[in-house]
Amino acid sequence: MADAFQIWSYMSQQPLLWLCATLFAYWIGEILFVKAGRNPLVNAVLIAIVLLGVLLHITGTSYETYFDGAQFVHFMLGPVTVCLAIPLQANLLSIRKALIPIMAALVVGSVTSIVVALGVAKLLGADQVLLATIAPKSVTTPVAIGIAEGMGGDTALTAVLVIITGTIGAICVTPLLNLLRVRDWRARGFAVGVVSHGFGTARAFQVNDTAGVFASTGMGLNAVLTAFVAPLVLHLFF
Repeated sequence: MADAFQIWSYMSQQPLLWLCATLFAYWIGEILFVKAGRNPLVNAVLIAIVLLGVLLHITGTSYETYFDGAQFVHFMLGPVTVCLAIPLQANLLSIRKALIPIMAALVVGSVTSIVVALGVAKLLGADQVLLATIAPKSVTTPVAIGIAEGMGGDTALTAVLVIITGTIGAICVTPLLNLLRVRDWRARGFAVGVVSHGFGTARAFQVNDTAGVFASTGMGLNAVLTAFVAPLVLHLFF
């Protein structure tokens, strides 16, 4: 037993272990997602998060140690986000044709997301720091952290809220929009991109290419707009 503990103590400090654990956890989630008939409730990212959380808890591994190994996945967020420009360029004409409704939906969706979140938090007694932390929850993680930091929020908690928001959006978007009888793939994609950033965009691409393109458009535009709108809305609450 002592030898096994020493081996684990050595291995747990190796960056490659946690990178492999992250990829393996997502692989398990993807398998379960496919076997469930691509049911949005069986979300691969959520499954991976739960599996990794359990593993870190059981082994007593700190998040800092885990992140030292898995940071390559975090690094890839930037290039992957940039790669979304490829389908955008390929569908630029369709986006231009819908430019007016896109901008209207962007403003309404972005402002509503921020106001509702801050309004509920304020009613529950949240202070200014917590409100600044919550405000950028619907934009992609690197942007959300920058916005929260600029407003004096807790960036670590912002990252957690971004993940929660994205996961809920990816799970709920398909059944919710089916219930609302929204058939236009452009509207479906753009809505989830504005509200659930990269998680929702990934889900949109799984369902329909057009939805994915408009989701990535919504995600990018909302990140820019939120950087300007969030501080203004936050100021209204204090």
